[in-house]
Amino acid sequence: MKVMPNDPDMLEEYDFSKGIRGKYAKRYAEGTNVIVINPDVVQYFPDHDSVNEALRSLLPIVKRHAKKNAGQLDSLEEK
Repeated sequence: MKVMPNDPDMLEEYDFSKGIRGKYAKRYAEGTNVIVINPDVVQYFPDHDSVNEALRSLLPIVKRHAKKNAGQLDSLEEK
């Protein structure tokens, strides 16, 4: 394997001649969040839909907790 002199991470064998510039740029710009789920939890949440459904069911609790502690957060940010 020969390394390119101007970029040690780029190997000479890489061929981008048929690549399409910006093919995934729009999707990348929209943003993605990748979260790794531990194996013991995966059996209960096998796909993104089940994870999103569970998280959405927790939102009312999170919002209620955030409102209750909003004063505490504000005082911490001022310090």
